[in-house]
Amino acid sequence: METCRSNAVRRRALTLLVTSLAPIPMASMMNREWGQMGQNYLRSLFALGFQAFLIIVCVAIYAVLVQSIAVETDVVAAIWTCIGYTVLLCFSLFKSGGVAKQIFNAH
Repeated sequence: METCRSNAVRRRALTLLVTSLAPIPMASMMNREWGQMGQNYLRSLFALGFQAFLIIVCVAIYAVLVQSIAVETDVVAAIWTCIGYTVLLCFSLFKSGGVAKQIFNAH
């Protein structure tokens, strides 16, 4: 639970930081020499939004998977299955930022 809260706080702080510093790279978009900085900023901004979409998709898939094991009769198998799904969710959440940056070619 603590990791979830700290991750959510980190994402909020990152989003606030990226949007508060928006005028600097956006002002450089028109300049020929500095235009790449503005383009990289937009790529990273779109990657940040796409990461949020990937997180929503991962959590929705996790909810469906966990809901399907809630009716099993074997408790030990249900617990291990739930632990496995939780580990898979954590892995996919941590990798969502890298995947989003690779898709949008953000630095």
